Amino acid sequence: QVQLVESGGGSVQAGGSLRLSCAASGYVYSSYCMGWFRQAPGKEREGVAGISTSGLNTYYADSAKGRFTISRDNAANTLYLQMISLKPEDTAMYYCAATKYCSGGYSLLGRFYNYWGQGTQVTVSS
Repeated sequence: QVQLVESGGGSVQAGGSLRLSCAASGYVYSSYCMGWFRQAPGKEREGVAGISTSGLNTYYADSAKGRFTISRDNAANTLYLQMISLKPEDTAMYYCAATKYCSGGYSLLGRFYNYWGQGTQVTVSS
């Protein structure tokens, strides 16, 4: 069955960096667009970044632009999110997700994603 397993979360101080990974299995990874989402306690889920099947097209929420970089390795069935200059407001559970709806307009909309991981916690202290 489809599995998405996130890793790389942790606790860092403001200004620090983290690299999240998402290992995919059980489906043709390279045929799906991928995304990173996050949800903080008491807040709605937010689309952070999306990436096309080839990795050539990427999409970012305004909150992530200039600080986060999404990438993928189709040979390794792995998705990444490099995060720098982290802020306390970045604190959340981060989820990776897969979708067949590969349109830029859908990249940050969770309802268009078919498969989800269990999440990895990122905590940024001031």
